[in-house]
Amino acid sequence: MTQAQAKHLKDYQAPLFTISHIELDFDLKGADTQVIAKSKVQRIGEHNEALILVGEQIQLQSVLIDGEKTNYKQENTQLIIETELNEFELTVVTKQDPEANSSLEGLYMSDGAYCTQCEAEGFRRITYFLDRPDVLAIYSVRVEADKAAFPYLLSNGNLIEQGSCDDENRHFVRWQDPFPKPSYLFALVAGDFDLLEDKFITKSGREVKLQVFVDKGNLHKANHAIVSLQKSMAWDESRFDLEYDLDIYMIVAVDFFNMGAMENKGLNVFNTKYVLADTASATDDDYHGIESVVGHEYFHNWTGNRVTCRDWFQLSLKEGLTVFRDQEFSSDLGSRAVNRIQAIRVMKNQQFAEDAGPMSHPIRPESVIEMNNFYTVTVYNKGAEVIRMMHTILGEKNFQLGMKCYFKRHDGQAVTCDDFVNAMESASGIDLAQFRRWYSQAGTPTVQVSDQYNAATKQYQLTVKQSVVSQGKTGAALHIPFSIELLDSQGASIANQVLDVKQAEQTFIFENVAALPIPSLLQDFSAPVRLDYQFNVDQLVHLTRYASSEVARWEASVGLFSQAVWQNVSSLEAKETMHLDARVIEAIRGIVLDDGIDKALVAEILAFPTAAALIEQVESVNLDKLAAAREFVVNEISEACLDELVTRYRSLIKEDDAASRAFKNICLSLISKVSSEYEDLVTKQYQDASNMTDSLGALKAAVCGQLTCQPSLMQDFEQKWLTTPLVMDKWFSLQASQNTDDVLEVIKGLTEHESFSFNNPNRVRSLIGFFVAANTYQFHDASGKGYDYLTDVLIKLNELNPQIAARMITPLIQFSKFDDKRQQLMKASLLRLKALPNLSKDLFEKVDKALEQA
Repeated sequence: MTQAQAKHLKDYQAPLFTISHIELDFDLKGADTQVIAKSKVQRIGEHNEALILVGEQIQLQSVLIDGEKTNYKQENTQLIIETELNEFELTVVTKQDPEANSSLEGLYMSDGAYCTQCEAEGFRRITYFLDRPDVLAIYSVRVEADKAAFPYLLSNGNLIEQGSCDDENRHFVRWQDPFPKPSYLFALVAGDFDLLEDKFITKSGREVKLQVFVDKGNLHKANHAIVSLQKSMAWDESRFDLEYDLDIYMIVAVDFFNMGAMENKGLNVFNTKYVLADTASATDDDYHGIESVVGHEYFHNWTGNRVTCRDWFQLSLKEGLTVFRDQEFSSDLGSRAVNRIQAIRVMKNQQFAEDAGPMSHPIRPESVIEMNNFYTVTVYNKGAEVIRMMHTILGEKNFQLGMKCYFKRHDGQAVTCDDFVNAMESASGIDLAQFRRWYSQAGTPTVQVSDQYNAATKQYQLTVKQSVVSQGKTGAALHIPFSIELLDSQGASIANQVLDVKQAEQTFIFENVAALPIPSLLQDFSAPVRLDYQFNVDQLVHLTRYASSEVARWEASVGLFSQAVWQNVSSLEAKETMHLDARVIEAIRGIVLDDGIDKALVAEILAFPTAAALIEQVESVNLDKLAAAREFVVNEISEACLDELVTRYRSLIKEDDAASRAFKNICLSLISKVSSEYEDLVTKQYQDASNMTDSLGALKAAVCGQLTCQPSLMQDFEQKWLTTPLVMDKWFSLQASQNTDDVLEVIKGLTEHESFSFNNPNRVRSLIGFFVAANTYQFHDASGKGYDYLTDVLIKLNELNPQIAARMITPLIQFSKFDDKRQQLMKASLLRLKALPNLSKDLFEKVDKALEQA
């Protein structure tokens, strides 16, 4: 195969031509679908270069300039047009077969409906175009299709005309988007749906029509999505003073979708997972996820649509900022602590792993081969942490002034991350020159903290050293907002502040401290760094009880659990008996019994760090000893606290709120793990459940404890939900989560299940994706059978959907922490993939970088 070539940020050049207006005419006829694209093209600057458009997997029919045939040539994916004209109308006619498009990029079919996905570079699969984000045009769209099969014909902007065609079986619509946008924000949907309508009155008094389109029969599951949209619109007005700008806002739920959702201007295309919900079929987590993702895509209307990216290296400009905004939305509407804990888990368990692996990159990457590979936790979630640090440094008032400055300067433009930081600097007067390094440096910084107390002078000092090494390169000192609290022996707060860490080593002195304090460090994860401080058990117990930050209390509990596990790993390596410090048990028991703690927080504390999370805490791991040590610690805690867990479980049965359900279900799993005596609690909860959270909670407990009731409950659940794909996804994931020697054979068999399809990303993610990402022990079985199976799957997906294949390969390329035998097995799988004659760019980039690091 021809080796894919990298593109580099340093090589960015402004476009030689631009397109100010485009008229798209879609004649949707299955395999004979025709697209006519008429563009107003202008040459930029003084030059005689040819116009070069890009197109993929489409058939070129004709090319006209100002209505006349013109000469052109095609080279690979390029359409090259020589012309001396500075302004002209270009007409490009293409044909394509959306039904044959299994990549789910460009124009494709999802369960009988036409839909599009154009970010990042999917528009070139619709027509030949200047498919780059710094070319912004006004779009007018005509769509024609069969009336009966496709009664709804949707596109961006406002509906301006509709009617019947000469063929009475067909009809058409015209849409116009008054706001210039890049091609990646174009959307089209044609299908037969159930429609839920509502409205929103903006702060200026305009009425906006809200529409949510869902598959037939699912109308009763759309209400939460539309309520979430209304909440998002109101929140963006109140918190950011941003008002919606079109007359209509549409959401369409489709089952075949590579991503969670897409923020196309005025017409968001969503994965059904983030739209459909009722209490019978959706969990509390599903409800939260829908609210969050609906908010995220709506917030893109300003941070991504009205102001967009100059180039794809700037992706975090819109995604990091919008993730920060959706996190703040969820925190303002719900539990700030729980939302923050969930964000921290993503960073520590997934982003830190990415930083330590072959795909490590800054939030503004320097080079890419396949842009789809950079929709990463680094760009999104670390990008959001960088925005959060900026917010911490500036404060809410100055941050909002910076946002206003950003929109005033750049509305309607395609800009860079530097433009955003410049606006923040200008509005606040705060120098962010050093802070900018967060955008260009890869890797997770380590912050090492040591402390000293002088009883004579009553002086306490913290010495902070920072370092960052990524792929062998040492980075420059960063500006790190480092939040701390000092507690006395009674739990009273002595100091609570954010330290500005800017140097490689700094010492901070606290005066008039009566006795040695207990420090709470990096509170609320104030910066995306690894903290190196040697807490002892007593300090961590003290923090779980008294830290004023709920997140800090959770962090301390994670520290207690993790220390206990690693101490027992060391015991096993020394061939000594495992044991658990009684103080750890008493700390957890106290949390379980404390009625004053938010139940949702207790549930987070009892959801002890997974094996994958623990692996990210160390440079290398003996996985087999880690498995034994973690199992021992969980069982010791659960057995010691069994009576308290049962008591709390029984008391929570009467409660009917999300926090109580979370606490109750984690109790049930821990109970089931160590005692079959309470199996009747699991069966009864499943039988009595009035909501999916409790149904699934019972099933998880049965799987966790490998209870005798598990097969019958799983079979009952399957039969009940066989025709509901999103619920079957939960069932597939439960099957894939089983820590049993035959789980891989079970998974292979389930790929033949009537509800499973390799063509549907949701099904693939729920079964195989869950197994490779979450079933750590079985995927990394020492035989290598998990690696072999994933490789087989990736070879299949390389043909069907390279984007999904590239996302699923992650556990296979992050091999550096494992023993030599496992590393060699993973590398053998990667070599097998690299040898494929038709390896996609998506997979090639990751495989090649992983083998380079080997």
